[in-house]
Formats: sequence, structure tokens, C-alpha cells
Amino acid sequence: MMEPGRGCIVGTVMSKTAKLYRMVTNEHICPFGLKSKHLLQTNGFELEDRHLKSRAEADAFMAEHDVKTTPQTFIDGKRIGGYGDLREYFGLGDPQKKKGMTYQPVIAVFAVAFLMAFAASWVLSGLLSPVLVLEYFVAFSMCILAVLKLRDLFAFTNQFLGYDLLAQKWVPYATIYPFAEAFVGIGMIARVWPWLVAPVAIFIGSVGAYSVYKAVYIDKRDLKCACVGGNSNVPLGVVSLTENLMMVVMGAWMLIKSMLL
Repeated sequence: MMEPGRGCIVGTVMSKTAKLYRMVTNEHICPFGLKSKHLLQTNGFELEDRHLKSRAEADAFMAEHDVKTTPQTFIDGKRIGGYGDLREYFGLGDPQKKKGMTYQPVIAVFAVAFLMAFAASWVLSGLLSPVLVLEYFVAFSMCILAVLKLRDLFAFTNQFLGYDLLAQKWVPYATIYPFAEAFVGIGMIARVWPWLVAPVAIFIGSVGAYSVYKAVYIDKRDLKCACVGGNSNVPLGVVSLTENLMMVVMGAWMLIKSMLL
């Protein structure tokens, strides 16, 4: 039996050929077509790249082959399917089918925020101060998370109202929250108004921490976190709780520093 991607073997010569039909017009270049082309080329296929140059041409192709989408890949005359089907053919899996809970968005935010904090500490002090890195890490994280919430405020409030106790009592708080989060993050970076920034951080962090704790550990609810914006697949749990507690700790640290200086 021929293995996927192996092609036809004639003597000692391996022939790997494929035809790819994809949309390429003045108005639209299909991203999945480009990904399919790249995947075939990186797997060593000799590619016949067929462009569908109009909507009518694409519709005629789909009707002829009884398919609903393009691109479509054919290997050795056999139709493999779209980009997801092609990935599965090569044993890579279809990324569009992975719709379960994931911490990937949060990991991306915290990783970038940490590197930004690392860089800021180096530039400002000429050394890697653990305290300075931690301060900037929390501040940058809050700013990035606030931006993700503000990019679709409607979707964020819908998800946030599912578990935040104060927002459930007073709905406008769901809209205010990301602005308050951005205010705290920017205030921490600028090191201004600790008498205002710190209490806001402690307040929103405390409310958030208790809301998450109650929803997850007391009520045992299986919810998605709105921390990276609405419609996310990030599970509500220990990461969300830790994020809120970090705000509380950093707010308290700001107050202590302002009193000592």
C-alpha cells in the first residue's frame, strides 16, 4: 500500500506530483490556497498550480467536482480535499477542528509581556532586576489584556457577565473593567498616582479573584475566561485567579513603595 506523500515509485525514481486548484483574482487570493501550496512544496511535490481567476470559474470547478470550497488538491489523480484535508493526509491534523479549551492565548500574552519586562529592565537599569522585571511584567500584561478586551467590548462584556459578581449586580462595571485595567497598567508603567492606581488595582483584582474562586471552586461551574477578550476558549480557573491575585499584590506593593519613598 502506498504511504501518504510517497507518490509512485518507478524503479528507483520517486515521482511525487500534485495539482492544486485555488482562487487567485484581483480581489482575492485565498490564504488556504497559499498554505496548501507551501505544504505541498515543502513535502517535495512537483506542483501544478491551477488558478481559478473568477467567481464564475470557481463555481464551475466546484460544480464539476461536487465540492463546496476551494482550494482543492489532487495527488496522483485522487482528490485529497481542502487545506485541512491536506494536513490530515500528511498526518498533521486539521487545526480548524481543534475547538476545545486552550491556554494558548494567555501563554502568548504572558510570554510577550515577560520579554517586554525583561527588555525594559535591561534598558532602564542596565541589569536584570527581578523586582523591576516583575513590576513591568504585571503592568505590560494588564495593558495587553486590556487591549484584547477593548477590541470587542460587546463580546467581552457578554462573557464577563457570566461569572463576575460585581458586573452581575451592576452591569456597567463590565464595560468599565477593561478601561480600569488599562489605567492601572499604564499607571504602573509611568509610576504615577500610586494613591489612585494602587487602590483601583487592589479593588478590581480582589473582586475578580473572588468571582473566579466562587464560580470555579465553590459553584463548580465550567466556564470560559474573558481575560483575553470575548469569545475565547480559555478555561476559567487557576490562571485567571492568579492573574487577579497578581493585581492585588502589585497594587499593595505600589502603596508600600509610595509610603517608604
